[in-house]
Amino acid sequence: MDSARHDDLEARLGKLARVLTGEPRLAVSIGAGGPRVERGRFVLPSHAAESTDSTDLTEADEDLLTGYLDLLAARWRHSAQPRLDTAQAGVTGRIAQAVEDRRVLARLAMAYPGVRRYVERLRVQLARDASRRWGALAWRERLVWTIERALWEEAPGAREQDAASLAAALRVLDDPEGPLAAARASRSTGESVRAAQAIVAAVRSLASRGANNMMQTARPLETLDEATLARELDDFGAHDDIDLASLPDDAAAAGATRYPGAPALEAASEALGDAASAPGATLSEADAVPPRVSSGDASRAKPVRSLPLTAAFDVVTDLTGSGDATAWRKLRALARAETGALKTQLERALKADELTHWKREQERGEIDRAALARLAVSRGYRTPFRVATHASGRDAAVTLLLDLSGSMAGRKIELARLCAAALADALMQLGFDCEVLGYSSIESPEMRVQYERARAAGADLSGYNRFVERLDLRVFKRFDARNSHDASGLAAIECGHENPDGEALAWAAARLAERKARRRLLFVLSDGYPSTSDGDPAVLRSDLHARVAELGEQGIELVGIGIQDDAVEAFYPHAVVVHKLHELPAVAFATLSRMLTRRSRRV
Repeated sequence: MDSARHDDLEARLGKLARVLTGEPRLAVSIGAGGPRVERGRFVLPSHAAESTDSTDLTEADEDLLTGYLDLLAARWRHSAQPRLDTAQAGVTGRIAQAVEDRRVLARLAMAYPGVRRYVERLRVQLARDASRRWGALAWRERLVWTIERALWEEAPGAREQDAASLAAALRVLDDPEGPLAAARASRSTGESVRAAQAIVAAVRSLASRGANNMMQTARPLETLDEATLARELDDFGAHDDIDLASLPDDAAAAGATRYPGAPALEAASEALGDAASAPGATLSEADAVPPRVSSGDASRAKPVRSLPLTAAFDVVTDLTGSGDATAWRKLRALARAETGALKTQLERALKADELTHWKREQERGEIDRAALARLAVSRGYRTPFRVATHASGRDAAVTLLLDLSGSMAGRKIELARLCAAALADALMQLGFDCEVLGYSSIESPEMRVQYERARAAGADLSGYNRFVERLDLRVFKRFDARNSHDASGLAAIECGHENPDGEALAWAAARLAERKARRRLLFVLSDGYPSTSDGDPAVLRSDLHARVAELGEQGIELVGIGIQDDAVEAFYPHAVVVHKLHELPAVAFATLSRMLTRRSRRV
């Protein structure tokens, strides 16, 4: 989708959002990590705007984006709490959010009947997403999705029908007098929460009744033994905590618009924008923060690190000097036109920043005037000279790491390529060590075979968070490549698929740490939160937080540059967000200049 059409679509959706919410200053943008509310705008997921041919936006794509917008607008108007899926809420919060979404969307449809069409499109897409990720979902996550579909009275998909233990659990819940019936009758946020708590309690009660009755009907392909199932049931929602006292009075919340004004929009933005999980996300995306555990249950906590089942299939491709020479010359010319003046300013600043020190008491060099008196009175004095030494501000190594995920397709990757060319070309001319890297991940058939074998063998996979995707790491220009032609690989910068940021950051930092330099700077260009098709988003984010903290302790200076998304602000100590794509090269160069001319604390 071209930039003009993208802007036009955002403008049209913005008008619709203002009509649905009654908030005159509300805006809409399409970006990674949605749907969510941040800083006075609705952010809709960019993957919903990607049609099958990647050039035109189809009517179905627009319907899906409208469905996401309706979801946010319904929460905005009719929900008493912006986000129930908090870290403490766990699966109870996710179920409560599903109950609440069904309630508030029904209320919105009463005022705007056309909403039903777009909600149906949204539900179809969520079902497709769940089906695609089904193989990587834990039993608990599958049950949450099964409960959500039952709430909406949707028929289970083909893959869900194979899970007899899920069907057995659902039979207990979907009784005419059961908790699902109460959930469908919810009239307020408080009732939605209580219904979710009743659902969780009913599921956990199955453990006390014994799992053997359920297992009698389970098919072999579930690879879930009785003991494992009993443990899953007993642990389902065991550590969840939703503070009902924080909810407003149900009677008021049930019939009132919750956030009518601009100050309240900021509050909702903070609650949703900070989120470790995106509201209304698909099943595996919604579990964005590990459930809280007590110190005695630390063994049950999700790992902080995102670990691969195997790294044997990861690929590192060195494209240094192997790009199209003509394309590189054109790219370099465009880059110099964009940032030539900025490069000149940086060079002047660096020259002014260079420090000159004098080594005195030398036998050779220039005369040290301060030593002339001693030379006159001491016949044996032979060291009246001094020698200049320079502490260059250019003793720094710089790495530029590019997010090559699918959401970067189109204008974003074009400008990221131009940005990388501008920075690398200027750094080489100024005498800095620099390297340009890129990362993404893609499903590996060989890795999937290994994963399926491990599952069939009953291996414990709970400590891993990358099962079927291999890393696709690219070196567009190495540190030791200092000639202009050696940077031609930058012309080959293209998009991949997913973006496991933490692992890629560790790889880039390890390469940077090998360079002998007074300072080491690592710039990351990204357009959203870390994501893979088979990993838990919560673990991916906690992994990135942990790695950023470690690298900071090692003295590596990290800078995140967000491309139309402020996710970088949640992870990197220095961060800047570029909202207008055409400004990316200049903003990135200005950020680089500011970091290079800033005196290191260790100087």
